[in-house]
Amino acid sequence: MRKLKFPLVAALGAFVLAACVTINVYFPAAEAQEAAAEFVDKVIGDDQKKDEPAPAKPPQASLQPRFNLMSFIISDAQAQEVDITIKTPAIQAIQARMASRFDSTLRKGFDLGALGFSKDGLVVLRDAGSLELKDRVGMQKAVADDNRDRAAVYKEIAVANGHPDWEKNIRTVFAKQWVDSARGGWWYQDASGAWKQK
Repeated sequence: MRKLKFPLVAALGAFVLAACVTINVYFPAAEAQEAAAEFVDKVIGDDQKKDEPAPAKPPQASLQPRFNLMSFIISDAQAQEVDITIKTPAIQAIQARMASRFDSTLRKGFDLGALGFSKDGLVVLRDAGSLELKDRVGMQKAVADDNRDRAAVYKEIAVANGHPDWEKNIRTVFAKQWVDSARGGWWYQDASGAWKQK
């Protein structure tokens, strides 16, 4: 009976250790913000940023190698830099369609105040009366097409990065970026859904 104690204790210890090990998969908000800024700037243009110097990146905390039992057992995957991928063929095809549509149709709607960015990362026809009657149907179609592409790109970015569960987070980051990149005079919804002009 005594000989069984050590293997039993060792097995119990291994079980407890395994039960305590969790892999934290966090949403990399800062990296998603960088990816969103790059994507949005290519869609609506980055005229405002041409004359601004590139912001300096904050210094990274040094990752001192430390030995402990957990780092010995589990590779330190969380210490590696995360990069949000937006360079897949599917994402780039959506981006190209959105940029073309923005330049050919949507920019005019934003400039006239007819369109606005919704709080959930879509485009809304908020004041059809700002458009000439002949342009309304075309603008509605462009808005519908753009919103289809927006929903598709948020999902595609999440899937391309191996985390379909990040789609809601991606949408939230992009919704903020559309507003941040909007030109003066363009309309957007705040968190409560109220319309504001930038």
